[in-house]
Amino acid sequence: MTETITSAQMRALEQAAIESGQVTGLELMERAGQGVVEAVFEEWPELAMGEGRAVVLCGPGNNGGDGFVVARLLREKGWEVEVFLYGDADKLPPDARVNYERWCEGGDVSALSCREFWLDPDSYSSSTVLVDAVFGTGLRRAFDCNAVVWALLTCALNSRREPNEHWPAARVVAIDVPSGMDADTGMFPKPDPIPFDFETAKANLTVTFHSLKRGHVLADGPAACGKIVVKDIGL
Repeated sequence: MTETITSAQMRALEQAAIESGQVTGLELMERAGQGVVEAVFEEWPELAMGEGRAVVLCGPGNNGGDGFVVARLLREKGWEVEVFLYGDADKLPPDARVNYERWCEGGDVSALSCREFWLDPDSYSSSTVLVDAVFGTGLRRAFDCNAVVWALLTCALNSRREPNEHWPAARVVAIDVPSGMDADTGMFPKPDPIPFDFETAKANLTVTFHSLKRGHVLADGPAACGKIVVKDIGL
């Protein structure tokens, strides 16, 4: 029987570890980002052999902070990395803000907008990785930003498109859960209006931390998450 925990239990574990002095929130975020990069290279070993390309979509919370860590670590490995942010950088939580600033020391951040965000097929290669770090385990409602839905669906549909010489398939990697999925139920509260087939927003690989969450194994979770990898972050 698969052991799972709720998102509230995960937050309590993290908070207890921080309050005990065992670890800081910033250290946990760094470990999470490192775990995502490790999981990508374990899943696709060929990507570790050269310089790749990543497009990282970061959200307004700590999931976005994890994304900034992933972006920085991949850049340090020589990758070409583009970062998009949904939300106001000045309103990021403290740890996410630190990692935003660390990324900005050597890279740019673009606004995540449905009218501006569209991946150019000519820029694709077999080493393109799309990182979904917009909404994590804290999302409890249907988000009303069609810009984010559009961008995530662009990523997902690109990953499902039949690869050809003009548009190779990309890999979509979700941090904790595919954005929009409830981590406790495995369901997708739908935005209104739905721009098009919202349920095609799926990942090839989902990287979560410490333990599976209930949503990973319930309802839409297994299909939406693709392969799920659990990384230890020292809790």
